[in-house]
Amino acid sequence: MMVTLLAVALGGAFGTLLRFTVGNWVNAHWPQHFYSATLLVNLVGCLLIGVLYGLFLLRPEVPAAVRAGLIVGVLGGFTTFSSFSLDTLRLLESSQAPLALGYVAVSVLGGLLATWAGLSLTKL
Repeated sequence: MMVTLLAVALGGAFGTLLRFTVGNWVNAHWPQHFYSATLLVNLVGCLLIGVLYGLFLLRPEVPAAVRAGLIVGVLGGFTTFSSFSLDTLRLLESSQAPLALGYVAVSVLGGLLATWAGLSLTKL
């Protein structure tokens, strides 16, 4: 159990730092599109969770600590649905309802599609 906890903690630290780095990079290049960093991270995270899930189905011998470290730790620290909610609220508060609704639709539908695509990649 301690190995799994350590894997999740280290993975979470890595995922969080990666998310922070992506956010800073996107905001430095497109500050007017503050929500783009969250969208990018969520879509990539959904794709990666699909790939990992598919790989783990194909390789049941992968240790539980590795699975938890990657999915709960890295991807849990990397993906940002709480930030997604705040970004949506900020768009609504600034009277940008159509953009907010589009953002929600692309995030949710795009996330589902990316997860499916990631899982499908493991079946090739």
